[in-house]
Amino acid sequence: MENYHINTICVQGGYEPKNGEPRVLPIVQSTTYKYESSKQMGDLFDLKESGYFYTRLANPTNDAVADKICKLEGGVAAIL
Repeated sequence: MENYHINTICVQGGYEPKNGEPRVLPIVQSTTYKYESSKQMGDLFDLKESGYFYTRLANPTNDAVADKICKLEGGVAAIL
């Protein structure tokens, strides 16, 4: 998306829906996420797996906003 005009990046950047997904980024309102075991959550916390387990640390909406800011600034990564 680096070759797009900044206006296009403002609207389109940070979220690329796949077939069957909403065109507009959904706002995730969940504070926690379900897992089958505490080991799975521990692996997420230890960064052995990627995913979400507590919204104050990360969630899909925040990740999309961080990615949009990264694209707007021409950076490699961003964090909120």
